[in-house]
Order: sequence, then structure tokens, then C-alpha cells
Amino acid sequence: MIKAQLFAAVAALLPATLAAQTGPALTGTSRPQPVAIVSTIPAPRDVPYRGTLTLAVDATDVARGVFRVTETIPVSAGPLVLLHPEWLPGDHAPQGATDKLTGLMITAGGTPLAWRRDTVDVHAFHVDVPAGVGSLDVSFQFVSATQPSQGPMVATPSIVALEWISTMLYPAGHFVRDIVVTPTATFPAGWTAASALRPATGSGDDLTRGGTIHYATVALDTLADSPVFAGRFARREALSPDVTLDLFADRADELKATPAQLETHKALVTQAVKLYGAQHYDHYDFLLALSDRIDAFGLEHHRSSEDAGAPGYFLDWENNAYDRDLLAHEFTHSWNGKFRRPADLWTPDFRTPMQNSLLWVYEGQTQFWGNVLATRSGMITLTDAHDKIANDAADYSTQAGRAWRPLADTTNEEILSNRRPEPFPSWQRVEDYYSEGLLIWLDADSLIRERSGGKRSLDDFARRFFGVRDRDWGEVTYRFADVVAALNAVEPYDWAGFLHARIDAVAPPPLAGITRGGYKLV
Repeated sequence: MIKAQLFAAVAALLPATLAAQTGPALTGTSRPQPVAIVSTIPAPRDVPYRGTLTLAVDATDVARGVFRVTETIPVSAGPLVLLHPEWLPGDHAPQGATDKLTGLMITAGGTPLAWRRDTVDVHAFHVDVPAGVGSLDVSFQFVSATQPSQGPMVATPSIVALEWISTMLYPAGHFVRDIVVTPTATFPAGWTAASALRPATGSGDDLTRGGTIHYATVALDTLADSPVFAGRFARREALSPDVTLDLFADRADELKATPAQLETHKALVTQAVKLYGAQHYDHYDFLLALSDRIDAFGLEHHRSSEDAGAPGYFLDWENNAYDRDLLAHEFTHSWNGKFRRPADLWTPDFRTPMQNSLLWVYEGQTQFWGNVLATRSGMITLTDAHDKIANDAADYSTQAGRAWRPLADTTNEEILSNRRPEPFPSWQRVEDYYSEGLLIWLDADSLIRERSGGKRSLDDFARRFFGVRDRDWGEVTYRFADVVAALNAVEPYDWAGFLHARIDAVAPPPLAGITRGGYKLV
């Protein structure tokens, strides 16, 4: 009894981790505990910010691709956190290039203030605002890539793409739609600029020659969604009363679009409005750059799109059909992705992580409509469209990774790989929700046509789902159940089972839309 009491007393003096230790002896005795992570960054609230920010970007250093930024931010005394955008809409991933933010200086009435980067969220900067200070002056440079290995190149000696979302710091603690900004941009003299933004003069002329352009005051989310293209060689063509094609190139001859080529672009707008039955913009600008120094890309915005292609878009029209669905794809995003947006992909600021679970609708159905509208408008031929579908079907028919990875998991790919090249893409699977999504929606379209005796199609879904609230360019979010309900309203069927079998299961390629349409893959 005495021995038992003595053992218990000694055991009570030992550290809990040693007293509980059992099994083989440890190789070391030092066992630290983690430092608690305590966030001091305020969460976004849906309340107006205290004043209007001013943002000025000098984009004249096109030779080096350096953007010089100055901001004035209304503040009150106390701790303040400034954020550089991390999660970028349209990229579906944390692709904010905060590593390219340099030369940061923060002053109050000319007096420099110390700042410190958050050690957990490196996109956040802390600063203590002294008593009596009503605004801060912020300046920095955004040094864009000068080589493709450094990231997207956005400047050449003749073209510059100003993405406001990369050239801003904004105060934490608010929805970005509640922060108001007055922006200005300066470009080389003699250049032309175009954007969904309009100058503060109200003239409606978004192609201002050289110097500084003073844009109208807008909410921060609208500003971030409204890039500016500017260039030495430019051309503007009205495609409809509401839609403009703004062309930029490294050489003047690249802008020589023929009347017939322009007619296909006008037909694209006509066909899109006819399909959806509504427009979710007050005006829309296709920003198209033709350059061999800017990588080909497309990025959607609500009232514009950023599109870049290789030289020869017009001059070698007959030989580049494969890429001519790009504008149709990005235009469709004004309806699908920007106006109707997955609920878990909509975020109140650019710090909140995005969830990509419904990208097979956002991107997959957009891929489908991009091909359909490009064909209906004459931008590509029906044979071109069939060849593109056949190419995708052949690719997925021989894809090794189908043995283990469902399509749903590929919606995480942009977050996982940030679009870095993969060593074994057939086994790993990459962003298959785009083109395999097209095949799934082709399957759904042909099934609706078959079951309704040709009376209905996926066109009816597009009008019902995307064509509501004409001229509303806010956001209406949706979930999986909303997609199923809209499909059932067009044609009653087990659409939940149809989608789960093709998206969530490890499954063969969805080729029924091809065979049901009377074709076969050879």
C-alpha cells in the first residue's frame, strides 16, 4: 500500500507526455508543442467602407513592364490590415502575384509608417494608424513578368494589359462591393485604351488618346473585374449597340479585319442574345490583343473579356479555326460564371478561398456553348466543330487516369497545380471539366431532344437558367440542386442520377451525345 502511494506520487511529478509513454524508447527527448496561430485579420463584413479610395496606376514603363501605383485610403486611428488580392475570379485559384509587389511605402501626412507582412497570410500587410490621421498614402510598384517563365506577360513595347486586381491594396474587413474607388490610369502618349470602365466625363468614349484617363467612381469588385487594354496600334468596331470589339496588335497590319470576318463577330453577339434571351451588362467590350510576346489566353469578366492570340488571327483566318471559339467562350461567361455563379465559388473578398465543385457547369457548359455559338455565328464551320468534339472524345477514350480519378476531382486542379505542366497528364488528369464537361452537356442536349421528340433542347435550359433578370449584372448564385431543378423543368428525368454518374463516379468517357446524334468515333 505504501509502495503504491509512493509510485503514484512520483508519477504525478512527471510530465504527462512521459508518464503516458509506452512502447519502444524514443530516439530523442525534446518534444516541442506548436505555436498557436491567431489571426488578426478582420473577416469581411457587408457594411460600407468609411470613404472613397483613390487609385492611380502609371503604366507608361512598357519596356520593363513596371506599373507604378499610388493610393489614398481613408482610415481611422488604430490597427489596419491592407490586402493584396490572392484568390482571383476567373482563375479559380490563389494566383495573386503578391511576389511581384515591390517598393511598398505607406505614409501619413508625409510621415513614413512602419508596416509588417502577416506571417501566416503573406498577402496581408499590418500598419498602425496614429491618432488624428484620416488617410494614408500608399505607393508601390507591380513588376510584371518579363519572361514567360516568370508568369503571364502583360506588357510589350506596343501593348499593355492593365489588370487593376494586381495593382491594388484594399482594406480588410469589408465585402469588396462595399469599398468605393476612383481610379485613374496613365498610358504612353498617342496610345489608345479600352475597358468596360467609362471615363468620369460621361462621354462614353472609352478609347481615350494618351495621357491620364480619369475613370468613373466604382465599387472595388467592379474595378477588379474591368481590366484595361492599351496599345500603339488599335482598332474599334461596334458589333451591336451594346457590344464593342477592341483590337490591339504589335503591328498595324494585324488589325486588317475584312467585312466578312467582322460579320461573324457581329453574328456571335446576335446568336448569344438570341440563345439566352437577356443581356447581363450595360455594355460589353471584347478586349483582343494579337501578339507573339503575350501568351495566348482568355479571361472572363462580367462586361468584358481579356483575350490574347497569336498574330494572324485575321491575316491567316483559314488556318486558325481551332482557336476561334475563344471569344464565344469568354462572352458566354457573362451569363454563365459571372451572372449565374456557383454559390461556393462566389466570395465576398479576394482573400476568402474559392471552392470549385461546380466548374463542370461554369466552365464545362461554357465550353459547350462556346463551340455552339462559334458554329452558329460562322466563326467556325460545322466540320470544325465536329472535329474538335472528335478530338476531345478520342483523348478521353484513351485516358489512363479514368481508372482512378472522377471528373469532379479535376475541378480542384487549378488550386492543386496552378496550371503548372504535369509530368503524366493522361494518368494524373488535368482540367478535364472543360472539354469532358462539353461532352456531358452534349449528352444532356441530345437526351432532351430525344425524349421531347425534338421539341426541346439545352437551349431551353440556357434561357431558363441564364436568361433571367435582363440587364442585371450583379450575381445570382446556384447550387447542384438548382441545376437539376432547371433541367427537370425543361424535360423531367433523373438528372441528379445522370450527373452524378458522369461527374462523381469513376466512369467511361461520356460519348452518348455523339452516338445518340447519329455519329460514332473512329
